[in-house]
Amino acid sequence: MSDTLMSDAVGHAAQASQVADPFVMSFSVFILAIFIGYHVVWNVTPALHTPLMSVTNAISSIVIVGAIIAGGPLEMNLATVLGLIAVGLASVNIFGGFMVTQRMLAMFKKRS
Repeated sequence: MSDTLMSDAVGHAAQASQVADPFVMSFSVFILAIFIGYHVVWNVTPALHTPLMSVTNAISSIVIVGAIIAGGPLEMNLATVLGLIAVGLASVNIFGGFMVTQRMLAMFKKRS
């Protein structure tokens, strides 16, 4: 009789530990990413801003590839619309990042 009670208790404990809501976990990771991103970006020395912009452009390039894949299907559903919006936003981010990088590099050139 005690073996049955013990196995029931272990089974209930195992089920209780697996009840984590995926939305809560994803939202927690999102909030942590905001805090970490804020501290990483604002604590960068001015000498590293241009390489940081280059890395940001590279990440946006990866995002745009995924967005093109999501926006590619012929049927028009929510994933396709969100993919097309992501393509537009990532494109603005990439081209704006290149413009900012060019301006920052121009600051380091000697004027004649």
